[in-house]
Amino acid sequence: MAESPKIELFVKASVDAESVGNCPFSQRLFMILWLKGANFTLTTVDMKRAPAVLKALAPGSQPPFLIFNDEVKTDTNKIEEFLEENLTQPEYPKLCCRYKESNGAGDDIFRKFSGYIKNPNSGINNMLETKFLSTLVKLNMYLETPLPHELDQNPNATQSTRLYLDGESLTLADCNLLPKLNIVKVVCKQYRDFDIPKELKGLTRYLDNAYKQDQFRYTCPNASEILIAYHSVAKYLNK
Repeated sequence: MAESPKIELFVKASVDAESVGNCPFSQRLFMILWLKGANFTLTTVDMKRAPAVLKALAPGSQPPFLIFNDEVKTDTNKIEEFLEENLTQPEYPKLCCRYKESNGAGDDIFRKFSGYIKNPNSGINNMLETKFLSTLVKLNMYLETPLPHELDQNPNATQSTRLYLDGESLTLADCNLLPKLNIVKVVCKQYRDFDIPKELKGLTRYLDNAYKQDQFRYTCPNASEILIAYHSVAKYLNK
């Protein structure tokens, strides 16, 4: 049996300099390695006091970065591809999506959320909220529409019952989207008293299922950590 690779993941630390900080890219890679079932060490990097050894390892880089058998990798997308290509079956599960549409589902949410949450002007808040909400509705439609394999099992199905974006197990697409949705949920509640509408049944089901999974729940930063990160970015509405 081949020797297991030595993997070290460096992620952004929280304000206490120890636990995991608010960084959806760090959480994405943390989730991927956990879902793969790989042995790895996790190091949180305090960016205020980044030790010299880290500056030597990845000069000028922000976490996350990865060391795989002494090889340093710093680009999140490339790290994801590398792990999928190098941690393969039968020892490690495949995490890529069956359907390419799953990879792009929800990819416009974060941009519209940023415009919505950074605006202090109550006069245009409704317009920005509607644009943001439309991206959630679009994701909800994807989650409620049966995928081809569901229709193979039940040709008369009109509603999907799948757990996640691409089917019954978490994939790379979920590792990318879920950390962002968690940030959206926390920040929108604090700054706009906005909850994801329960009428969006597909999205509600998706998030409920995701929060039951250790690989997502235990890699999420504390809500307080997210709010600290958004303190200088998000704006309360002017009365």
